[in-house]
Amino acid sequence: MHLIFAILMSIVLSSAMAADHPAITHSMLITGGKTYVIEDASGSTGNVTWRYPHATREGWVLPSSNVLLAVSKCGAFPKGGAVEITCDQTVVWSYHGTQDEVNSIQKTADGTYVLTEAGANPRLLELDASGKTVVEFPLACQKGNAHMQTRMARKLADGTYLCPHLLDFAVIQYDRTGKVLGRIDTTSPGDSEHQEHTWPFTAIRLADGNTLVGLTHSNRVAEFSPDGKIAWQVTNAEVNNLMNDACGVQRLPSGNTIINSYAAKPGETRLFEVTRDKQVVWQWTSSDGEGVHHACVFATNGKPLAGTPLR
Repeated sequence: MHLIFAILMSIVLSSAMAADHPAITHSMLITGGKTYVIEDASGSTGNVTWRYPHATREGWVLPSSNVLLAVSKCGAFPKGGAVEITCDQTVVWSYHGTQDEVNSIQKTADGTYVLTEAGANPRLLELDASGKTVVEFPLACQKGNAHMQTRMARKLADGTYLCPHLLDFAVIQYDRTGKVLGRIDTTSPGDSEHQEHTWPFTAIRLADGNTLVGLTHSNRVAEFSPDGKIAWQVTNAEVNNLMNDACGVQRLPSGNTIINSYAAKPGETRLFEVTRDKQVVWQWTSSDGEGVHHACVFATNGKPLAGTPLR
């Protein structure tokens, strides 16, 4: 009798949870070893509606429906680069890198393009539509490992720039001259001597002034307050070990967070959505052998997201 009651209660609770978290689908741009748009994705399903022939570091689906990409080194971009293209892949704007890699790209509300170059002289550039340099300054990061210098750099609404520096274990805010205005230390107690587990990959400045950071090999995502203290975080133990190299992160208008697992193997969860109270409400897997470096969710349940994606 007790066993039957327990089973019935389990069914009731499962039904209640399903009602609390109705079915979700996301449409998104996937960047990494392969670059494509997949619509209405959930579980292991989704419709691939667009592809780009080169590997990419990150990208955006813009309000115009154009696609903006930071392109990995390839024949078309021997030192990496960035490109804005139409749906039929007509080039609207492009930049060819001059050093080792171009690891981030952002189009601002003013129509300028913000990118970072990795190499012997790591730098941030802001270029106008004609390719003219509007802002340029050196990045205050280590120079011994170009690949691990910086990732998702962003120009903020106040005209400053936020850059995560991996091997420096820090998210740094700069003014337009390159002056360091602030620094978030992403290391945490228990990390190893070299702090490999706290590489910051994605850094997102939120409306309340907090900064949401994806911390790669530590398999956690943390929200830091302006004084550098952790205001909220989700760890692997809290999401059934779904994180496997937490690189790309996006904060949705709902307040939920999309996290991607770059090192996930084929058939494992590549991306998932977690609520503020750390409930997983959506997952997406892929049989593809290429890792997802970052994703840009642009619609949920067929409805475009409001505002500029926070990623």
